[in-house]
Amino acid sequence: MFEYGAKQRVFRIGDVEIGGCPGELPVVLIGSIFHEGHGIVEDRSIGKFDEDRARKLILRQERASKKTGIPCMLDVVSETEVAMERNLSFVAGVTDSPILVNATNAEVRIHGIEHAKDLGIMDRIVYDSINYRIDDREIEMIGDTGVEAALIQAFNPRNPMPAGMVDIICKSGGLLERSEQAGIRKHILFAPVLDLPSVGSAARGVHLLKSRTGYPTGTAPVGVVGRSKVVGSMSPLAKQTSRSAVMALCQAGGADFLIYGSLGRAGQVFPACAVVDTGITYAARANGVRSRSKSGPLNTLFQRPA
Repeated sequence: MFEYGAKQRVFRIGDVEIGGCPGELPVVLIGSIFHEGHGIVEDRSIGKFDEDRARKLILRQERASKKTGIPCMLDVVSETEVAMERNLSFVAGVTDSPILVNATNAEVRIHGIEHAKDLGIMDRIVYDSINYRIDDREIEMIGDTGVEAALIQAFNPRNPMPAGMVDIICKSGGLLERSEQAGIRKHILFAPVLDLPSVGSAARGVHLLKSRTGYPTGTAPVGVVGRSKVVGSMSPLAKQTSRSAVMALCQAGGADFLIYGSLGRAGQVFPACAVVDTGITYAARANGVRSRSKSGPLNTLFQRPA
C-alpha cells in the first residue's frame, strides 16, 4: 500500500508498540486529560480535579482499547510543577498505559519527567514535546533526566507545508539532530494541523516524514473540527462524523498514532479507527506486510469461534 524511502522503525513505550509499516501494528490512540477547558478540572494551577470523573474517563479509554484492539496512551497536560506532580501521581496509580508528559513550559515538562522517575514509570514516559523553540538549556535538562522517548513537533513557522515539516526535522541542526543531542533514543514525530483544510497537509506530512526518517509519525486532526465555523454550524451528528472522517483520512495516510483530544471522545473514536485499521491490516497482507499484533482490531473484532 505504501512505499517508504527508509526502513520503518518500531518502538516500545511501556507495553505499547508504535510505528512500522501500515498494517504491521494498529494505530495508537492518545486521549488528553487535565487540558485547558477540561470540565473535570477545578484549578489547573494546583492540579485540583474531580478524581472520580478522571478515573472513570481513564478506565473508559482502557475498556474501549481492549474491546477494539486499538492500543492507547494518555496525554497528561499540566500547567504548573505542582499540578504536574499531582496529575502524574494520580494517572500512574490508575493505569499502566504510556503517558505523554505535556506542558507549555519546559521547566514544567522537565519537572514532570523527574517526578516520573521518582514514581518508577520512566519506561512508559514520553517527553511532550521538542519543538522549534528548544534551546541549549532545555536540551541539557532533557539529557540530564535520562528520558528515552520524545514527541518531536514538525511545525515550521517559516513553512507550515509538508516540505517545511520535513525540513525542520531533518535539516542539519534540525529538531531530529537536537533530539539526539538530548539523548533521545525513541523519536516520535508529530505533523501539525493548523485548521480543517490542513488535515490533508498533515496526512501528507506523515507520509513524507516516515519515508525520510523511518520513525513513528502521527498527528492530531480532531481539534480543528470543533474550531471550524463551517462544522460548527452543522448538527452534533455532523460534528461527530466529521471527527471520524478526519481521523480516518490520517489513519489511511499511514499515521502511527492519533491524538484525539479529550478522553470523553473515546467511545466514538476507538470503534471508528478499529474499523479503518481492519481494512489497512487486511490490505497490507497483499503487499507482504505481516501484522505484529495478535490483539489488533482484525483479530479482536473478527475472532473465529473456538
